[in-house]
Amino acid sequence: MSTVRAKKHLGQHFLNDKNAAQRIVDALDTSIGFKQVLEVGPGMGVLSDFLLQNSAYETFLIDVDEESIDFLADKYPELGEKLIHGDFLTLDFNRYFGDKIAIIGNFPYNISSQILFKILEERQRVVQMVGMFQKEVAERCVAKPGSKEYGILSVFLQAYYDVEYLFTVKAGAFNPPPKVLSGVMRMTRNATTSLNCDEKLFWRVVKAAFNQRRKTLRNALSGVIAKDKMSANKLYDLRAERLSVDDFIVLTNEIKEVS
Repeated sequence: MSTVRAKKHLGQHFLNDKNAAQRIVDALDTSIGFKQVLEVGPGMGVLSDFLLQNSAYETFLIDVDEESIDFLADKYPELGEKLIHGDFLTLDFNRYFGDKIAIIGNFPYNISSQILFKILEERQRVVQMVGMFQKEVAERCVAKPGSKEYGILSVFLQAYYDVEYLFTVKAGAFNPPPKVLSGVMRMTRNATTSLNCDEKLFWRVVKAAFNQRRKTLRNALSGVIAKDKMSANKLYDLRAERLSVDDFIVLTNEIKEVS
């Protein structure tokens, strides 16, 4: 098989710029101790070529596309069971991976948020992620409080990871070219083992706050805590986009005490 046809319903845009591919793979920081790397959506293996040259870690590939899997099985016969035909979003990490793993990929843009939430679910194991996203999504992930890009993903990711925007990739680097610019970002697990609050409630508070982001939290959170139980804390008088991760933790602990 000489090539793989990009499929629109899978959101496939194959990277064909080898310099960009090298930069993405080089952004993995092996000094943080992972011994396994999982590439999501390898397509025809432009990132895989560089990953497999590095003996510091074992490389695994996962793709939902049968045509890609057949192509990659021919190209890398040595991979064996480390070439996984399946959906990353439903992957059982326990079956393949130890306690420290890095994720890498030129991710399908139509499921990029779901990919990031899957990584968050596996945050105790995923110590780093380097990935290509639609530029606006990457900018949202690294956004700081006070900016209009700052939102639910920004808070959840930055609660557990140090998130950096690395570089932009133009549409011409892909086949077929996407209609948007692409951005590469890196997430490295921070020292947080837990948030020092009820984490389920934290997620609920953050989602409620941003689902009505034009309202102050005194109004946006009325479905989580009754207004008459809200304290005089001035955080309630702000909109969600003004609050840092630590501010949301403070409010979560207050709400937990009175509810």
